[in-house]
Amino acid sequence: MAATYTLDALLRPPVELYTTTISYMAAALCMLAPWALALTPLFGLIAALMFAYLGTIRLTQALRVLRYQKNIRRLPHYTMTSAEMPVSNERLFIGKGFRWTQKHTQRLTDTYLPQFSPYVEPSPLYQRARRLEERLEFAPFPLSFLTKATSWDSPWNPARPLPPVGGLPRLHGIEPEEHDVSLPLGERVGHTLVLGTTRVGKTRLAELFITQDIRRTHRRRRRVQMGRRTQSVHHGHRRRSDHEQPDHEVVIVFDPKGDADLLKRMYVECARAGRLDEFYVFHLGWPDISARYNAVGRFGRISEVATRIAGQLSGEGNSAAFREFAWRFVNIIAQSLVALGRRPDYEQIRRHVINIDELFVEYAQKYFADHDPKAWEAIVAIEGKIDRKTLSFAMKDRPLRVVAIDAYLTQKRISDSVMDGLRSAVRYDKTYFDKIVASLLPLLEKLTTGRIAELLSPDYLDLNDSRPIFDWMQVIRKRAVVYIGLDALSDTEVSSAVGNSMFSDLVSVAGHIYKHGLDDGLPGGLAAGKVRINLHADEFNELIGDEFIPMVNKAGGAGIQVTAYKQTLSDIEAKIGSRAKAGQVVGNFNNLFMLRVRETATAELWTTPGTIDIPGPCLDYPRSNRHFRAS
Repeated sequence: MAATYTLDALLRPPVELYTTTISYMAAALCMLAPWALALTPLFGLIAALMFAYLGTIRLTQALRVLRYQKNIRRLPHYTMTSAEMPVSNERLFIGKGFRWTQKHTQRLTDTYLPQFSPYVEPSPLYQRARRLEERLEFAPFPLSFLTKATSWDSPWNPARPLPPVGGLPRLHGIEPEEHDVSLPLGERVGHTLVLGTTRVGKTRLAELFITQDIRRTHRRRRRVQMGRRTQSVHHGHRRRSDHEQPDHEVVIVFDPKGDADLLKRMYVECARAGRLDEFYVFHLGWPDISARYNAVGRFGRISEVATRIAGQLSGEGNSAAFREFAWRFVNIIAQSLVALGRRPDYEQIRRHVINIDELFVEYAQKYFADHDPKAWEAIVAIEGKIDRKTLSFAMKDRPLRVVAIDAYLTQKRISDSVMDGLRSAVRYDKTYFDKIVASLLPLLEKLTTGRIAELLSPDYLDLNDSRPIFDWMQVIRKRAVVYIGLDALSDTEVSSAVGNSMFSDLVSVAGHIYKHGLDDGLPGGLAAGKVRINLHADEFNELIGDEFIPMVNKAGGAGIQVTAYKQTLSDIEAKIGSRAKAGQVVGNFNNLFMLRVRETATAELWTTPGTIDIPGPCLDYPRSNRHFRAS
């Protein structure tokens, strides 16, 4: 295998400069004094041009060596303003890079050999300057001026400090000719995983991707209602300009820690793209400026409400039975609220879990008013005859009105699924009922305590509250930009519960779009309409749960393309508690970006098996093409 490739010997003195010097001197001699070489002026000119050409070739080779040696010590300065950031409708810009080949493996291996350390490690002058800065950190003037001079970030400073970015410059420096790297947008629907340890640039990379997603626009086909006809209109240059509207992409960002720089970047980019009217901020840590969101207010099936809430409870061991009980009672309450014409929310569910008697009486009033208006006369009569001493143990602590309604239902044999569910709940002994929902109440208390209740259980009838209320279908139809700050540093459990509920809600919306299209139910809408939904989940191991798995393996058909950012693979397994499920999540990411990582298992996700025959240290290698010979 070693004989197949030639080696680049670039860690050496630039001996090409010797040839360059001699060639240019010979060219000057041939030009200025051709008679000294017994040449005519014409042949002297020709010889001078030939020597100059040779010297230029060797100078180019010498500069290549010098540039390479400079790069592996210090990378060239690379910055990009927001205005310079490329935005394409076909590709996602990632940054500068190169394709790794055999020669880069050989070059990197050479940098670790002891004999090449003078070309790779910082110079003795650099090291002395850094030690001097440490010793004179608190020195008075004029010694403090000396430290400022040595730390001056300028190319004219021979002891210029390295940029505070960490890492090894040699990893990029082994290829001086880097170019723009991009990803076809069609590949993003396969989902993207970004891995990197703490403080290595994951959030800044997220800013790069999010900025492009916010600015990107497309042409779309929409339907315009014209009298009795519905006409399909393409927003092209040949159509009327009044039909042309920019079609942006949906951008949803989950940020558990609440990065202020990321929020500012999104605000600035929305302002630059003219999308501030479509920008929503939901932040658990700042309820005064936050939009409001009801995580259980929108659903395709009523049972989804119970699934989103009970899904946050532990289902391992004996806890599984209690979670099933909690699911059943939440489902009963949700059905009752919908039947009463109310939108479920955490606050109402918590109140009725604590006191289900109130909901039972309220639903009975509505039911009898619609189906049996004379029932209340009989119920009042029964209530007046009740003797608590004769009641069953489970009903002794219930209000007499509840007992009377239950007795009337027994006499009339009324069959109603919602009434039957409520009736079965009130027939439980109150102490026993409190025990079987004991795991549910702490969760609901966390989601309804303090000002968080204003955000998660919004009052739709409060016209004095100017904070907007959004849901995912509304966000997708408006092509909006949403920032979700979950304030995980303050309360991890609340942030995880809210994030998982949002994921579950979004999966439900994706299922609706997949089946019926985005504009289902709207006049003149396209039945199969879909839109790109860019979902960015920073530190997504804080959010991941069973709700996230269908997001990555099924929601792509509805246009959702997930970009997840995290530190290690072990974070997923630790959060989910199952290696099989962790592998299921990782296996659904087709695109992988890896920054600096510290865990071996995470690094092995990038590496692939195989061996390359790399020659060891030697003084003479005959297949080298650059002066790699002992002689």
